[in-house]
Amino acid sequence: MTHTSAQRPSGPFREGDRVQLTGPKGRLHTVTLREDGELHTHHGVLFHRDLIGLPDGSVVANSSGHDYLALRPLLRDFAMSMPRGAAIVYPKDAAQIVMQADIFPGAVVVEAGVGSGALSLSLLRAIGPAGRLVSFERRDDFAEVARGNVETFFGATPDTWSVVVGDLAEELPAQFEPGTVDRVVLDMLAPWECMDVVAEALTPGGVVLCYVATATQLSRVAEYIRGTGLFTDPDASETMVRGWHVEGLAVRPDHRMVAHTGFLLTARRLAPGAVAPSVKRRASKSSYGDEDVELWTPGAVGDREITDKNLRKRAREAARAAEGARLATASRESDSTTE
Repeated sequence: MTHTSAQRPSGPFREGDRVQLTGPKGRLHTVTLREDGELHTHHGVLFHRDLIGLPDGSVVANSSGHDYLALRPLLRDFAMSMPRGAAIVYPKDAAQIVMQADIFPGAVVVEAGVGSGALSLSLLRAIGPAGRLVSFERRDDFAEVARGNVETFFGATPDTWSVVVGDLAEELPAQFEPGTVDRVVLDMLAPWECMDVVAEALTPGGVVLCYVATATQLSRVAEYIRGTGLFTDPDASETMVRGWHVEGLAVRPDHRMVAHTGFLLTARRLAPGAVAPSVKRRASKSSYGDEDVELWTPGAVGDREITDKNLRKRAREAARAAEGARLATASRESDSTTE
């Protein structure tokens, strides 16, 4: 199925659609509609069949008379509620990645690693039907979860997307000729390990963007990029989002906010043989040399490890959701054929 025909559906809710329900006190529930499906809460039971056939944005009552607002989830809603193998790239960071890396329609983009597929969704939307996204992931179990999530969201696997299970440093040269990649997005523990093959794959002027969690990672990848002499001077930032409570004259910042999730570092590939003008800066001592023996592991940088049991559960959840999306897509295509 093409990317354009695998967009999010509109029109009445169908069996297999993923629906976000907002219940009493604003609590959210995300369900995949089934003819015999039921949502059980301490407020009562909501029957899926009461939703099927209604338009997006409808309000239905459960068995106890409590009203629920039903909407198809937006991309940000889906990303925050989908099954996770690895930690996701938050919507605030995904938005910045699309802008800072300048992901454009028709772009050839490389992503590593794919994690649970949250960033892949944003990249696929940005490249459009003429682009190409190749996502690299070392772990096959993570790739399985990502495939299920992407298929669930789009209703089918976009033709513009492929997943390669393996190490980027080893697999990238086999996938692309030198100078043929427009953008590279690295979401990994040690992006400096792949920077040489990334530089070879990127077209002159192409962008590499690294998403890292800690200041030590940020420092090391920045110094490594500078040391190659193949890129412009890297630019680093982080994004923090603070919501506001707005009700009458009670207008104030929310008590909670989405603060640090990761750093973004971008640089552009220089033309072969080009030497960037020197940037004057204070001399500083680098702690990264041959003597550096720090182990860059998930535990070392504070990532929480998911157990194999939980990961298998997430993979099953993603597969079930993808099956529901395929059913809904087939139903829409059948209806369009008979009309």
